[in-house]
Formats: sequence, structure tokens, C-alpha cells
Amino acid sequence: MYLSRLILNQASRSVRRDLADCHDMHRTVMRAFPEKADLQRGVRSHHGVLYRLDLNTRKGSVVLYVQSQVKPDWSKLEAGYLSETGGNSVNLACKLLTDKYEQITSGQVLRFRLRANPTKKIETKTGPDGRRRNGRRVDLRREEDQIAWLHRKSMAGGFTLLTVRAVPALAEVQVVPEPNVMSLSNSGQATGQRRQQQLTFGAVSFEGHLCVTDLKLFKKILAEGVGPGKAYGFGLLSVAPPGE
Repeated sequence: MYLSRLILNQASRSVRRDLADCHDMHRTVMRAFPEKADLQRGVRSHHGVLYRLDLNTRKGSVVLYVQSQVKPDWSKLEAGYLSETGGNSVNLACKLLTDKYEQITSGQVLRFRLRANPTKKIETKTGPDGRRRNGRRVDLRREEDQIAWLHRKSMAGGFTLLTVRAVPALAEVQVVPEPNVMSLSNSGQATGQRRQQQLTFGAVSFEGHLCVTDLKLFKKILAEGVGPGKAYGFGLLSVAPPGE
């Protein structure tokens, strides 16, 4: 498993476009990974791609972290997409996480960071046909509800929360263009119309300490992510020993 760190150039028009539109950010990230026509799952799921945008308030920088099962090829980034660091820090760093994750043990305490979209489903009652509706997701806005959501995820993910705080995350509101909507006119001619819909994601950053209780489940959630919205920069659980 690999982890890439990219410090973004906020003066770049392409970066500003991606920060404003999660669909464009997803597309930029996925350019670094090979597409294959025979994939049964989507490219993101197949390559285990998770990513997160972090805002460094002290430096005023925006950092993109990307985790993946295969090594990405960032040469396809647009010119000027990365910030010039002036030698103070290495930009476009990519490191192998396999050895680090192999060292995790059951009962170990780890510091964690997670950018997530805590939600609940509503309107799931059984319909007149006797089938239970899938319902729709709504964001959890209260901090106590967000933390309770993470507690539920931890029980299924092989860890317990020791300390946790929730803070609003970068880019809560993003605009996603819908695909072309095709329809047939009265004359039988196909017409296309592009629509835009503003989607609001309740982006929350969780930070704190956890304890690993089930190593197999914990490694699975490290690889697969936490909660919905993984294609749009949610779900990447980053961990490190306390003090690192």
C-alpha cells in the first residue's frame, strides 16, 4: 500500500477548479492510476484509492494525501499543479506503507485522523409492495451525532475510540455537474441537456486516539476506508504511533 503527499499550488487555476468541485478532484486523482476495460469494479475500488484534503492553518497550505494499492503515476498532473516549496519540504512524496501497517498489533494505541461524511438513512420504511425502501442519506450536523456515528463505525472496524474531537473540514460545499440527460423530443430526435446540481457534504475531520481491538477488521478498514463518499475525498483513516 502506498501513501502520496502533494502540496497543492492554490494559485493554479486547475487546483482552484478541483477544490471547488469534488468531481473534478476525483478525476484528477484517478488520472494517476491505470484504467482497464476488464475491471468488474470501478477503477477507484480496484486500486484501493482513498484520498483526503488537509488544510495546514499555520502555513496556509492545502495538502492532498492519496492512499492506494498500486504506485500512482503523478506525471499526468497539469503543469503548475504542485506548489513550489523552495526546498523547505519535499513535494510529491510517495512512500510504501506495507511495513508500517504490518507492525500494527492488537491492543496497540494509535493516533488517528479521518475526514468523513457522517450520515444516516431516512425514509427506509416498507412500501405498499412490501419491499423496504433503500432510503436516502442525510448529513449528521450535531457534533454528538457525528461522534456517535464514528463510535458505531469503530465497532465494525476493529477499534475503540479513546479520545476524539470533531472539527469542520475543508471544502464542505462542492458543486458536482451531473452527466448529460438524454431525452426524446416529440419528433423522435434525441436531445441532450447538461445540468448542474449543488451537493452539500457534511465534511468533518476527526482526530484523537484509538485502540486496535480486532487486527483483521482494522487492517480491512485501513484499506477500504470509513463511511460513504470515498470517491469524493472521504474515508481515509490515517494512523501513527503517539508522538510521531
